[in-house]
Amino acid sequence: MSGTVRTAVIGVGNIGSIHARQIFAGNIRGMELAALCDTDREKCRGFETVFPGVPVFASDGELFENSRRLGLDAVIVSVPHRFHTEIAEAAFARGLHVLCEKPEAVELRCARRLNEIAARSGKVFGIMFNQRTEPLFARAREIIKSGAMGALKRSSWTVTNWYRTQTYYDSGSWRATWDGEGGGVLINQAPHNLDLWIWMLGMPERVRGFCYQGKYHRIEVEDEATVFAEFPGGATGVFVTSTGEAPGTNRLEMAFDKGKIVLENGLLTMTELSVSERDFCFTSDSGSGMPEMTVRTFSYEAGRDGHSLILENFAAAVLTGEELISPGYDGVNELSVSNAAYLSSWTDRWIELPMSDGDCDVFSGILEEKSRDEKKKRGEGARAGDKDMRDAENEYSRRWSARW
Repeated sequence: MSGTVRTAVIGVGNIGSIHARQIFAGNIRGMELAALCDTDREKCRGFETVFPGVPVFASDGELFENSRRLGLDAVIVSVPHRFHTEIAEAAFARGLHVLCEKPEAVELRCARRLNEIAARSGKVFGIMFNQRTEPLFARAREIIKSGAMGALKRSSWTVTNWYRTQTYYDSGSWRATWDGEGGGVLINQAPHNLDLWIWMLGMPERVRGFCYQGKYHRIEVEDEATVFAEFPGGATGVFVTSTGEAPGTNRLEMAFDKGKIVLENGLLTMTELSVSERDFCFTSDSGSGMPEMTVRTFSYEAGRDGHSLILENFAAAVLTGEELISPGYDGVNELSVSNAAYLSSWTDRWIELPMSDGDCDVFSGILEEKSRDEKKKRGEGARAGDKDMRDAENEYSRRWSARW
């Protein structure tokens, strides 16, 4: 392979257009823009001006048929959620490396199948969990994984500053639909946070979800959700998210046997106990005393945007075997929690993880029914066209950052 990864962007909408611009401008080390693909023919006609000399294709099938002629090495899949696995599978079948936008799929069963196909292909498989590059989250994970804080007791994350207006939801016919996105805030905005939650603390054992559809917007899917989780060893967790609160809150608190970690307002505050709380509880002769503690604070360190870092890391994984920051296989983790939260809310029960084949069947049946009912209710007409690339570029860092 040459010194660059020749990459095609499939789906040149809001985020896909920014990836394309970054690569075309030479801002992504080790990556070269080899082709563009989008089914919107009117949009494609404008690419010649923005991306002169870059071949444009109107379908992924046409792109893949020409992949060898183009010298294509990899694709970035940034189409509506429901098509992620279908296109990624086709790319692997062509011997291409794949970087997929989140979520990996709408349904957990599809993500599991894609992971199997990716493993058999032997190709690099990444997913765009760009917030893993945020220094405070990375530092928190490092502290937790070191064992310095001891066993997890409880976690709570209120991330309600994913505010969206009705105009946002009207910006594309696939947005905020069961048929297009496969859900609302849990599958569109919150995958980043769910991924980080699991990345730091590990997978829960069971989930109970409460999802509120169209509570703040004229949409059929949820714009507010509360998820309760139980982790191995008895630890508990609460995850609250919404697109209907302004200004909203982003606060993550994690309690451990030897202290706690809080992330809020661009700060990580680590309170470390001198001894285990469990030991202190049963050996202290004081009725209400506390162990001695040390408080340390780490501030947010602004750097390059996470999308660019993930793109460069993906290119390095292809070229040199560098370890992926965000392996595509990890996509099943946050999707397991969001699928379980939906199913729990729909069936009014706890859902055990990993989800069984039977629960996956129930999930698929209810989702299909919701999609069918939604189509009947709104018809097949689109609400509006997608925003143009300039709008997407202006919102790039604002919409997809950690948003302290």
